[in-house]
Order: sequence, then C-alpha cells, then structure tokens
Amino acid sequence: MRIAVIGGGISGLVAAYRLGRSLGESADITVIDSRDRLGGVLRTSEIGGEPVDLGAEAFVGRRPEVPDLLRELGIADQLVHPAGLRPLIWSGGRTHPLPERTLMGIPSDARGVEGLVDAETLVRIATEPDRPLDWRPGADTDVFSLVAERFGAQTVARSVDPLLGGVYAGSARSIGVRAALPTLAAALDRGATSLTAAVSAALPPPSDAPVFGALRDGYGTLIRALTDRTAATTVRDTAVTGLRRVPGGWAVDPIGTFHAVVLATPAPVTARLLIDIAPAAAAAAGAVELSSSALVALELPKDTALPPNSGVLVATGEPLRAKAFTLSSRKWPHLSARDTALVRVSFGRFGDDSVLGLSDAELIDAATADLATVTGLPIARRSAIVQRWPGGLAQYAPGHTERVAEIEAALAGFDDLAVAGAYLHGVGVPACVAAASSAAAHIATAETAAPA
Repeated sequence: MRIAVIGGGISGLVAAYRLGRSLGESADITVIDSRDRLGGVLRTSEIGGEPVDLGAEAFVGRRPEVPDLLRELGIADQLVHPAGLRPLIWSGGRTHPLPERTLMGIPSDARGVEGLVDAETLVRIATEPDRPLDWRPGADTDVFSLVAERFGAQTVARSVDPLLGGVYAGSARSIGVRAALPTLAAALDRGATSLTAAVSAALPPPSDAPVFGALRDGYGTLIRALTDRTAATTVRDTAVTGLRRVPGGWAVDPIGTFHAVVLATPAPVTARLLIDIAPAAAAAAGAVELSSSALVALELPKDTALPPNSGVLVATGEPLRAKAFTLSSRKWPHLSARDTALVRVSFGRFGDDSVLGLSDAELIDAATADLATVTGLPIARRSAIVQRWPGGLAQYAPGHTERVAEIEAALAGFDDLAVAGAYLHGVGVPACVAAASSAAAHIATAETAAPA
C-alpha cells in the first residue's frame, strides 16, 4: 500500500510515523517536501557550538501530545521545563510586569493591568460589567473589536497584542475570538453578561503544572527521532505540482502514483492541490492568510546582566523594531548552564512586513540595539544567526472555525485523502501532532478495512 505524505514538517513526519506504526510493513510511505531539509518551521541550528531552536522553542506543557510522543520515541529524557520566571511588557518606553489572571492578555479585572494602562482605561475596565453586552451565540469577531469596545484600545495594544504577536505573529485585528480563544467564545455563548464575567469563566483552573515544555537539545532531536523511527522514503527539494485522481488512487506529480495521500502542507499549497478535487475545501483553505516573521539568535557573554525574567514582549505602537525578546538563558535552566548567554529576538507581525526587508546584518543590528534599549545594558554581541520564516504562521481570522469545518466536510467522503497542518486546529506543536495523528488514523482505518 503506497502512501504519500506531502509535507515534511512536524505534521507530515508525525503522520508518516503514525501510519508506519498502524500499518507496519504493509505500507510503503513516501514523505515529500519542497525544502532541502525536514522539519518545516521547526529548525535547530548551533550557536557557540550548542544547539539553538530558530523556530518554535517551546510547547504548551499542559497538553499531553508532545510528552506522550517523546515517551513513544524513547527520548523522554529530552523534556525540560522553564524556570518559572515571568516576562515583562515594554510599553511607554519602560518595562512593566506581565499582567496576571488574564486570558491571552485580556484582563479579568482592572487590578491586573494597573500601571500598564491609564486611569481612564482602568475605570472603563472596572465599570464594564455595568454596560449591556451584545453577543449573539455562535457569533465571531476579531479580538480587537471585542476587547477595545469593552476594555479600551489601550488594553489591546499594551496587554493583548504582545501575547497574540508571540503566538500568531499577528495582532488582535487579524485574529478571531472563536478560533484563538475558544473558552472565551464558549463563555459568551453560554450567556455571560459581561466580558469581565466571560474572561473569569474562561480562565483555566489554577495548576502547579508547568505551562510550557521544551527539548533539551532542541526540536531537531524530535525531527531526527521521527525520521529514524519511520520506515519512509524521503524526497526533498521537490515541490508537488499536482494531485489527480487516477484508477486505484492518486497521481502525485512529479513523484508517481499512490493509494492514499496525506496533505500536510500550508493552507495555500493545500488549496492549490485540492482545486480540482474538492473546490469547496480549496476555497476555504485559500482564505487562510499567512504571516511572515524573522528570528535573530544572539550569543552574548556569560556575565551579561540580563533581567531576571523569561522575556520582554513589546506593546503595539512602540518605536522598537522587534516584537519580542526571549531571554533564553534566564527562561530555561538547561541553557543557563552554558558558557554563554542566549537571547532570541523576534520580528514581524501580520500586515507589517517592513522590517523583514532588512538585510541579515541590519536585522542583527536592530536586534542588538533594541535589546540594549529594553534592558538598559550595553550589549557585547559575540555571534548571531538570522532565520526568516516567510508565510510561517496561519492567521486564525474571524470565521476560521467555519473555514476548517468546510474543509473537513468537503473531504469527509474521501477514505484515501486527509489533511493536517498548523492552519487547522492550532498553530502550536501539540495541536499539529494531534491533527496529524487524526489524519493518519483516518487513512489507516480505511486501508485496514479495504478488501484484499
């Protein structure tokens, strides 16, 4: 049984691994990727002779998918957790503590953002429960429209946008409530009488469990383990130019014919490949926009007096070019033991790619200068790496859940075709692992049920 997995990122590799585990030697699996390497937007390089992640560095630790996968692959000893330090927010030319008891930066009361927003905004938040809330169950809107109307635009710029920018490389104006904040949408649907009440109802219960996890030697360890444990042929540096139904399966141009296919590709590529097969799914996938970003990893002297925080998030409207700083040597105990200090500086938000036009040298200089501004330190850079991610993150705009439902409904009649990827049910690695596992199970169930 020949199966093509188109896309060699984490979604494609997990799908191939799961298919191999389910079907065993009866499956001949081929993973195809247009890049010259596997891993997609997960990439581990080296700085100062040590591994450093140049894409995502962490995952939500309270979800089980990644820890379970690490145990399956025999690399559970790679799992590490952060030191428990909190980030800062850079706003108004200085740092502020990250507000507590918020939902993606949306405060549950005015006290949480004291010192970050002005007195007028604090009053607006405090009195919000007294104003009628107009919310229709099942409705969706962008996060900005909801939060700015109830809590003021300053709350969005200084508390919400910094967090959304880190997760989606987007902003409250480009992200929808229902897809990005499903617990908040559910609370509103249940009849919450105010945004304050909805946020309080949507907050997760207190827990001592680590919020995030990471891999000691970077995501490259996971990519290698998946590749090694999957008896699949890999085809790199090859873009799939077409997907056509043929007797007995699918023609994957220019590779060959297969009995089944998993599309673990970005939304625009998925749309292009499905246009003649499932036009409704193609239209829905084509409506998902992507955001580009860049990351600069800075190696600094060990004795650099970085703040005792996990990072610094930048509010909207600040004159800095960077959007966030991860003080990796502070955030992760295993990195603090190294002989040098490590800081990751992120650039790029949806709708504003101007800074991404800078050369690598200009990006490194901007990262160094902005880090000096937010820390108040002279930065003695030892070395640096630039990684660009064009179209790296899907934007979960208003209506996103409906678009995903349209894709899945349009493909429901295909037993030999499935989709996976970060544009479906979450941009994080755990969500990608879950979607890829579901896609593999769909194909495996159909293949094992098919008559010999």
